[in-house]
Amino acid sequence: MSKNDLHFNSKTIHGGQEPDAAYGAVMPPIYQTSTYAQTTPGGHKGYEYSRSGNPTRHALEKSLASIENGQYGLAFASGLSAMDAVIKLLNPGDEVVSTNDLYGGSYRLFRQIFEKYGIKFHFVGMEDVGRIEEKINKKTKLIWVETPTNPMMNVIDLKAVAALSATHSLLLAVDNTFATPYLQRPLDLGADIVMHSATKYLGGHSDVVLGALIVKDKELADKLFFIQNASGAVCGPMDSFLVLRGIKTLHVRMQRHCENGRSVAEYLVNHPKIEKVYWPGFSDHPNHDIARSQMTDFGGMISFIPKGGTYEDAVKIVEKLELFILAESLGGVESLAGHPASMTHASIPKEEREKSGVVDSLIRLSVGIEDARDLIADLEQALA
Repeated sequence: MSKNDLHFNSKTIHGGQEPDAAYGAVMPPIYQTSTYAQTTPGGHKGYEYSRSGNPTRHALEKSLASIENGQYGLAFASGLSAMDAVIKLLNPGDEVVSTNDLYGGSYRLFRQIFEKYGIKFHFVGMEDVGRIEEKINKKTKLIWVETPTNPMMNVIDLKAVAALSATHSLLLAVDNTFATPYLQRPLDLGADIVMHSATKYLGGHSDVVLGALIVKDKELADKLFFIQNASGAVCGPMDSFLVLRGIKTLHVRMQRHCENGRSVAEYLVNHPKIEKVYWPGFSDHPNHDIARSQMTDFGGMISFIPKGGTYEDAVKIVEKLELFILAESLGGVESLAGHPASMTHASIPKEEREKSGVVDSLIRLSVGIEDARDLIADLEQALA
């Protein structure tokens, strides 16, 4: 049986993986080394310096490619360093069309780092694909998509965006952090690049920071490998090992994230003190039909607004939560609560945030894998 033909739940454990050649270790060893012995100048066993390649990182990169149905995986020091490598494919004068509702760190990287080097970014609501085409011109080189978006949970039609990017010969990159390849595989839908903050669901235990890119095209992969090596923002072997370990339980964790997410979303939407709940599993959620067609479930990320809420009301609620930990990040086994306006999206100017719905009263939940009854009880006491 070819490991390329495995079903997803088996790929997370076996995809791209073989027992260690030296001693048959089932889990890839942590090669905690910076350099490798050579028998003659340039004569080595595939590795010469760990910035350029490390066996533990290589094992992770093969696993990443397998679970996203790609051919080439690249592991970086963080999700933002992976994004940094993608933008370095561009030149001064090039333009990018990006989701307007996206992670605050992504916005900061685009606007405060790369715009000063002459790359222009357009931020549009991509739920209507026609709005993307309005911004495309002869200088456009890349479309950057998050779906579901962070934190408004907007869903973007990847097949439609892929068709648009192909028509205009543009690169399409998709941040698949919220969905993970368990729920959605953008390369299968026509994307050129998939990006992950593997810190989140892929690692899954809130104990590592790491980023990833996955592609199918060799020429594109070679360009990204060059940037990865030349810029040096690589992850270490211990971090690679932790994410590889996390991937092996991704499928079972995501099942529970989805189950608990549904329970919490349905509780919140029926609560008298909640104004609005953002979760793509609701039939009245914008582009719910797209979510049903391109995702296998709806995930564990939820945002909501308390009824008549203010900044102070949102802060009081997140401070009163006990089982939900008030912290940045998401995708770990433990449930987290955040206040995007003052935490993950604070780097976006207030007027820009509010255009996309990130108001001061918005609360974001990363629903973990605890017992859903305990999570609901925690929300109940905080909202009382």
